[in-house]
Amino acid sequence: MPRRHIRVTGAPEAPLRAALTALRTELGVPDGFPPAVLAEADRAAMAPPPPAVDATDIPFLTIDPPTSTDLDQAMHLSRRPAGGFRVRYAIADVAAFVVPGGTLDKETHRRVTTLYFPDEKTPLHPPVLSEDAASLLPGRTRPAALWTIDLDAEGRTVTADVRRALVRSRAKLAYEDVQRRLDAGTAEEPLALVKDIGEARERLEVERGGISLNVPEQEIVEDAHTYTLTYRAPLPVEGWNAQISLLTGMVAAELMLTHGTGVLRTLPAAPDGAVGRLRRTAQALHIDWPHHVSYAALIRSLDPRRPHHAAFLQECTTLLRGAGYTVFRDGDLPDITTHSAVAAPYAHCTAPLRRLADRYASEICLAAVAEQPPPDWVLAALDALPGEMAEGGRRAGAVERGCVDIVEAAILKDRVGEVFEGCVVDVEERRPTVGTVQLETPAVVARIEGNGVPLPLGERLRVRLTRAEMGVAGVRFAPA
Repeated sequence: MPRRHIRVTGAPEAPLRAALTALRTELGVPDGFPPAVLAEADRAAMAPPPPAVDATDIPFLTIDPPTSTDLDQAMHLSRRPAGGFRVRYAIADVAAFVVPGGTLDKETHRRVTTLYFPDEKTPLHPPVLSEDAASLLPGRTRPAALWTIDLDAEGRTVTADVRRALVRSRAKLAYEDVQRRLDAGTAEEPLALVKDIGEARERLEVERGGISLNVPEQEIVEDAHTYTLTYRAPLPVEGWNAQISLLTGMVAAELMLTHGTGVLRTLPAAPDGAVGRLRRTAQALHIDWPHHVSYAALIRSLDPRRPHHAAFLQECTTLLRGAGYTVFRDGDLPDITTHSAVAAPYAHCTAPLRRLADRYASEICLAAVAEQPPPDWVLAALDALPGEMAEGGRRAGAVERGCVDIVEAAILKDRVGEVFEGCVVDVEERRPTVGTVQLETPAVVARIEGNGVPLPLGERLRVRLTRAEMGVAGVRFAPA
């Protein structure tokens, strides 16, 4: 999933969307699936193997952006008679549709992840699966990996189980509607428990020192070829919903570690230099960060609706760049098993429609609970998976950087020559006159060239916009 969420509206022939189309061509992003892949997906969509467990009596629901159709997760929340909560979390069973070693499987290994552009996405799986037969759409019976996680009254895991099942979602809800119901006190169980469980898990996140970045979504609106930037801060329910997904990934990681084979999402602790760099950025953006306040505590105090806080939160995503995938087998556990931002072992397993590794994590967990070895096709692919996911991550990063450059150029194209307040957030080691500047508002991050003068890392600086060209040379600044 992208670290920087940008959405673009406007006609396909508008300059901004035309530049995004050109970027897809430049990066070699596929514009469709080969006919053989589509044919295999069509056959799989017609007749997935039925799971043994029928859980269609459970009234699952989904919470997603209103336009989403690739629905990976559905949930049902309830209170336990003895106290605490029961989380039933259904995850799309993509493996029910993909033949190991088949044409479709090979295509997913080539694509690795869904690629997100501000105006559209390039899916990992053909839409007949990702937006229909495998998607947990309301009113449709679908195969799923069904997690049942019992929590105590504080939200701590008591027991966990996962097995294949048929599920049937009853409602597709949007974040805004759910938030309104929760705020008005009109949400009934199980919907009301999204808040109770989410807040309980947030308290545990604070306790263990974990961090959730509430990075605002940026929306670019076109009006007569003029572009304006607006922010949409995440709603509280988005964080609560994410906590339930995070819970499932943490439970999956512990299950794999206990059984000795798995694929984890790991992130080493950030080096002191990276945190020091963020401290200088915070100072330049007038964000008070006392030395006795931890990074995690500071993040929780920020308001993503405030432009300079939003700018800092965007910069904080740089600490996530060291994340990777770590595989292990036969009880030979890796040296690093935790994700430092989660502050616990964690696995990607809740988005198999959009991320290749999740299909494998689900299969390993299903086998572990059944007290069986993972399928041979999983073990055969396991060692290559971290490299494939890293390459997919690099491709997604190139897409994200290219999109950001184009969008920022669109925003600033009529402001060349203007002076802005900024902060130098990065300086090249071998060329200290070249680096990166982040504006306080709008939250633009772009290249700055110091005209022969070393740039002051971490300090505020008045900068002049010297170039803003969509899809050509991007945005450039110089000291004013």
